[in-house]
Amino acid sequence: MNHKPRFRTVLGCTVLVLSFGAAATGCGGPDGHPLSGKPYDAADQVSLNAPKGDAKANPDKPLEIVAKGGDARITDVTVTDGSGHHLAGELAADGARWHSTAPLAAGARYTVKVSTEDDDGAPGSRTLDFETSRVKQRNLAVKFGPKAGKYGVGQPITAELGTPVKDKEARAVVERGLKVRSSPAVEGAWHWVDDKTLHFRPREYWPANASVNVSSTLDGIKVGDKLYGGPVKPLKISTGDRLEAIADAGTHHMTVMRNGEEIKTVPVTTGKPGFSTRNGIKVVLEKQSFVRMRGTSVGIAAGSSESYDLPVHYATRVTWSGEYVHAAPWSVGSQGSANVSHGCVGMSTDNAQWFFDTVREGDIVRVVNSEGEDMDPFGNGFGDWNLDWNEWRQGSALLGGGTKDGSGPVEAARLRPQV
Repeated sequence: MNHKPRFRTVLGCTVLVLSFGAAATGCGGPDGHPLSGKPYDAADQVSLNAPKGDAKANPDKPLEIVAKGGDARITDVTVTDGSGHHLAGELAADGARWHSTAPLAAGARYTVKVSTEDDDGAPGSRTLDFETSRVKQRNLAVKFGPKAGKYGVGQPITAELGTPVKDKEARAVVERGLKVRSSPAVEGAWHWVDDKTLHFRPREYWPANASVNVSSTLDGIKVGDKLYGGPVKPLKISTGDRLEAIADAGTHHMTVMRNGEEIKTVPVTTGKPGFSTRNGIKVVLEKQSFVRMRGTSVGIAAGSSESYDLPVHYATRVTWSGEYVHAAPWSVGSQGSANVSHGCVGMSTDNAQWFFDTVREGDIVRVVNSEGEDMDPFGNGFGDWNLDWNEWRQGSALLGGGTKDGSGPVEAARLRPQV
């Protein structure tokens, strides 16, 4: 029987040629069929480009496994490190060669399992271990965000790098090493906000009541010249129900939806001319039961006709520049009929308390029909969802090339509230 090789691409790291020493043994089970017995030792039929003995392999060189002699072909290869991470690789169509397509980690031990098939169709196998040499410094730190906990379905994942990464190829290495897995599974991508910041979001919002695990395989991986990944603390978050609030500046009402069903509509006021609320999708950043809001903190001169200094309760923040959904008892007469605020979404104290108690960080607040500017994608909170999926993918070094100038937008300062 002549069995064609099985082709399999494995996730993981780099390349080396170790020599397997033992002689191949015969095969065949009790009935004499070549596939019914224990796989023979394929030591004489495959070789790896790794050093012999206790010598350490160079992690900067790819791993390569070659079928020798022409009397067997490689059917499968798996390479895993001590943490169970797989090394990505590619098997030639004729089964003569397998090579890694991702970098090896420095200072790591790998286990290589090779499956072969001889001319009679009998299966062979070979397993061995090797280590890669260490590097003096693993100097690329990564910190995931937000902190572990439960969030709304609009919460992006963030990765803050300790060192700027500008080169496209280096960025691609970083992205390959940052893993986001969710249950239920989603289509998603990283987006480079700037040289040191990446955001990850799904194509659509996260599923309701999902679990999300974020991890890194960059430890010991060469990212760029003299830049190696370090250990990274993994992150686990979950999502609650899909909660979305739509504030309509034209009708002066906010409708709150849970999992697609309307649960409450309340009268509101939004920003008046000259202070119009930003249109677009925002994400709840934090909740503050009490905030002192002063006009001077957003550039309004003290003593002017627009000046204010107010105690504000049940304040749900959606931008760093000062937009909140909050209690505004002083404007109850205008709520539902006119826009009189300085940019926030104001409502009665009872409605604001209900909203405050109902939403969590990561929930969605969408403003429509305002005369204000559009919400920025980055720098003033989480405006990530205001980019369509194709635009979002353009910010990935793997899918679209990353930011054009390698810098990305500058994060806005965390300004004080506006009412």
